Amino acid sequence: MVKRSDIILIPSRTVYTPVSSESGLTKAILIVLAVGLLALIVVLPAATIFIEAFRRGVGAYWAALTDPDTLEAIWLTLRIAAAAVAFNIVVGCAAAWAVAKFEFPGKSALLTFIDLPFSVSPVVAGLTFILLFGSHGYFGPWLAAHNIQIIFAVPGILLATLFVTFPFIARELIPLMQAQGTQEEEAALSLGASGWRTFFMVTLPNIKWGLLYGVLLCNARAMGEFGAVAVVSGHIRGLTDTMPLQVEILYNEYNFVAAFAVASLLALLALVTLALKSLLEWRYADELAAGA
Repeated sequence: MVKRSDIILIPSRTVYTPVSSESGLTKAILIVLAVGLLALIVVLPAATIFIEAFRRGVGAYWAALTDPDTLEAIWLTLRIAAAAVAFNIVVGCAAAWAVAKFEFPGKSALLTFIDLPFSVSPVVAGLTFILLFGSHGYFGPWLAAHNIQIIFAVPGILLATLFVTFPFIARELIPLMQAQGTQEEEAALSLGASGWRTFFMVTLPNIKWGLLYGVLLCNARAMGEFGAVAVVSGHIRGLTDTMPLQVEILYNEYNFVAAFAVASLLALLALVTLALKSLLEWRYADELAAGA
């Protein structure tokens, strides 16, 4: 009779089935083609920006960045991006909370409105704001009577930026909140926690990585937005020009070194965003592995 202690358990060996049957030559050609296209479309243009920015040396590069109009464009871009991120954190979290945790009439309509900026051209959005708040728009006479200027001023740029960046945080949080369900929130509420305490102590820690990821995407879009901002800004130099608009103005004036210098700042911001995105994905994967 065979005893249980006499049985030797041999761990099973995992067998990986190849997902494709292409030859080594075919795989090599596909890899070279992919890398070549990536270099042509992404790496080469990015390298060209920095090469052209430093074509006349560091002194010319620094002089271009310290130009008063350029400094004002940088400062305006940072202010608009910060305001857009702060607004979208609050509104995006509220919209995601409502969609993921509650059932109510008009839920489908709310989801449609959240996705609307993805389907509407930024230029069309800018024209819509002019139709609403311009001097000959629906609210233009009332705004003029009360000495309030939105179009061709900073408020118009902020409105346009808020419109194009609105979906990013909400759309990052909705599937995450839906996957987590409502059990933890219901347990907290049953123990006497208030709604705000439940959000800050239960919901927010569970969505922190998704929220940070959405903030990064929102900030990157806010800093790089061109179409909607170009329509509502009026291109008032030193007042309503953001960094992308300043690049266009300098390039149209054949001041190529200054244009590429400002563009290099936007490229650096994009690289920093990608690095932070990779870091967040890495930290989130580690946290999931630790939880498992």
